[in-house]
Amino acid sequence: MAVERGMKCVKILHYFFLLAFCACAVGLIAVGIGAQIVLSQTISQWVTPGSVLPVVIIAVGAFLFLVAILGCCGACKENYCLMITFIVFLSLIVLVEVAAAIAGYVFRDKVMSEFNKDFRQQMTEYPKQNQSILDEMQKNFQCCGAANYTDWETIPLEPKGRVPDSCCINVTQGCGINFVMTNIYTKGCVEKIGVWLKTNVLVVAAAALGIAFVEVLGIVFAWCLMRGIQSGYEVM
Repeated sequence: MAVERGMKCVKILHYFFLLAFCACAVGLIAVGIGAQIVLSQTISQWVTPGSVLPVVIIAVGAFLFLVAILGCCGACKENYCLMITFIVFLSLIVLVEVAAAIAGYVFRDKVMSEFNKDFRQQMTEYPKQNQSILDEMQKNFQCCGAANYTDWETIPLEPKGRVPDSCCINVTQGCGINFVMTNIYTKGCVEKIGVWLKTNVLVVAAAALGIAFVEVLGIVFAWCLMRGIQSGYEVM
């Protein structure tokens, strides 16, 4: 009886972790979508470590949700094969999350170098565009140019010697013409936005490791429940 009561507790804890996995799955999908939106506005869509990471996060979140459903079915039916499958799939997810966290840490400097290259490329294309994502970045992050505002001197803007209006502290039509330094942002965007990107990559990597730790506990309880099913205990 004591063993059976213990297995009932394990089963309840297993359900608790399944709920936690579903919440983590939704969180991962939301974080992945948010990261993809941010990176699509700051880094070009070439296949790079920085651009692939959000896709991996979304895929892991979706797969984790499906695996949680599988674990629920296995526990409800007390099916040994389903529980084994749940443990194997959840172990694979843990490995992917740990690998993604390590990749995020290793490639954190790569993200900044990619952003620097793409930002300067977008600066060269700025005169051909009526609206540019650079304007949004410069206004939102209160910066001007890549390294500083003087980077715009090499860009053929009309009239010569101006900066985009988005560099102005108070944006008005034509404020970048014959500008006064005290009226514009002088610091560059690469360092400001690059540091922000690196910080958020590390936050995502730390969150992935935290979720992986919870999943390891879930694997332990699922293993205990599977052993109880295999031994023929009445767990419900």
